[in-house]
Amino acid sequence: MINFDNNKPIYLQIADDITDHIALGHPAPEERIASVRDIAAQYQVNANTAMRSVEYLQSKDIIYNRRGIGYFVAADAVQRIMINRREQFMNSEIDYFFNRLSMLGFSPDEVKEMFQNYINKIEK
Repeated sequence: MINFDNNKPIYLQIADDITDHIALGHPAPEERIASVRDIAAQYQVNANTAMRSVEYLQSKDIIYNRRGIGYFVAADAVQRIMINRREQFMNSEIDYFFNRLSMLGFSPDEVKEMFQNYINKIEK
């Protein structure tokens, strides 16, 4: 269960959570995802909301339907997720991020060092 944010439609938040799992390899490409009914139960939402999440992911070619069997992760889903997320970040979050860094007086060298330290930390 995720804590829903009031600033974004619930079906998109569910789709984001599902894509987080796919990006981490669970389920892997070409594996079946949970049924709409199971997704609704897992997130404690109406089946129509779960279906909207699934339809959204299908429209983004992250999952596909095998008629009568269920929905499966597309072979290139992880790449599509990363492309979509990078695009979303560049279009809606980076200006705020850089604005905050500038407002707080961080120099480009400080930002570069912080980012390198972060990369080093997560690679361990």
